[in-house]
Parts: sequence; C-alpha cells; structure tokens
Amino acid sequence: MTIRRLLIALPILFIGWIATLAVVMRAGGEAPAAFVPFPPASLIANLPADVAVTGRSPISLTLSGDATDLTVQIYDAGAWLVLPAGLEACIPNFLRQDV
Repeated sequence: MTIRRLLIALPILFIGWIATLAVVMRAGGEAPAAFVPFPPASLIANLPADVAVTGRSPISLTLSGDATDLTVQIYDAGAWLVLPAGLEACIPNFLRQDV
C-alpha cells in the first residue's frame, strides 16, 4: 500500500512544484533567465528584439532579457508555460563549472 501511495503522491508533488514555479514567475519573481518547455514553433519569431535565446534544445528554450516584464513578453509571444531559469541555488556547487 505504501508504494501505491508514493506513486500517487510523486506526480502530484511534481505538478504542484511546476505550478508554484510558474505562478511565482508570472507574479514577477526575479530570475536571470526564463525556461520555456515545449515551445511553439513560432515563439522565436514572435519574441521582441530585446529577448535573447541563451539555450535551445528540441524540447525547450532558455531566454533572457533586461525588461522587467520578460515573462509577460514571452507569454505574449506564444509560450504556454514560463519557468524561472539560471537561479543560483538550482545547480549544486559540485556540478557548476565556472570558467
């Protein structure tokens, strides 16, 4: 019975964590960059000129910009979910490779 509860709790915990990050970012949370999972194909073309693509993979984009309304700009460009990226505490020190 404990394994079944764990299998139910873990997805709920994960969804809650993602939702919390999205709400904090939308409410004006400070982050050096924004992470967009599964971006629409038109997102890059619709971004304002002052938003830079700092990372790209087949399933995500990492964007940065100096505007205070960066999250709003990304949503307006067509993103369905914007999460904080590049936060200092997100990457443990032993994984960080500063140059």
